[in-house]
Amino acid sequence: MRSPIQEQMLKPKQDLLAKVFHWVSLVSLFLMITSGLQIYNANPVFGGRGGFHIPAILGLGGWLAGGRHWHFAAMWLFALNLLWYGVYVLLSKRWRHRYASTKDVKALVVSQNIKRKNYAWHRLIYTLLIPILLLSIFTGIGMYKPAQFYWIVDSFGGWDALRITHFMAVPITLILGGIHSQLGRKVGGDRLLDSMFWE
Repeated sequence: MRSPIQEQMLKPKQDLLAKVFHWVSLVSLFLMITSGLQIYNANPVFGGRGGFHIPAILGLGGWLAGGRHWHFAAMWLFALNLLWYGVYVLLSKRWRHRYASTKDVKALVVSQNIKRKNYAWHRLIYTLLIPILLLSIFTGIGMYKPAQFYWIVDSFGGWDALRITHFMAVPITLILGGIHSQLGRKVGGDRLLDSMFWE
């Protein structure tokens, strides 16, 4: 049986900056999703103005302009948070063991070790989240200033395709985030998840 000191030493620890990043990400994503639903309801992506609407209680802002104000304010918070964390990961060299590598891909193909495969999947999902988050920012900029960034609109084949891509980034992010959380629990248990926010 482990002593309390040994138990404490085995607890995963995260830097304060990592905790701040996760909290700011959660808050800003919540604000962007709820305000984005408010914007969506003004002109649904699927079916035009008379198409499928999201229940009003899930929206933030009360009306189209209010939703846009909240959405763009949260977008700056989210984007700047992602930017500084990217710099932090680069300077601290956390990228060496946080993101998927060829070793992880190989482990998924040939390894018989379930724990090793869970680690590999965890890193792969964590890595996939980055381009999806960047895609949501990129498409959002195109929707925010379509005249100034017409080339973003054109690169997606038009306004409707751009809106659908931006909208679909939300469920993809939520699904990957949920998988990331569950794999984190498999890899390090509840203590690992707690260390990202509390301990």
